[in-house]
Amino acid sequence: MKSLYTKYRAALAAQVAYRRTRDEIARLPRSVALDLGIFPEDAARIARTAVWG
Repeated sequence: MKSLYTKYRAALAAQVAYRRTRDEIARLPRSVALDLGIFPEDAARIARTAVWG
């Protein structure tokens, strides 16, 4: 069984990955984001799906 510390570190790492991904998507120039088929306004949803499925 995972220790509480291990679970906390995993949750913290996931949160950091989520924020980093969300911020990268949100900072893309609009023209680049649209060329990739994403909208910067959807950054939170895309990051959530990427990190937590």
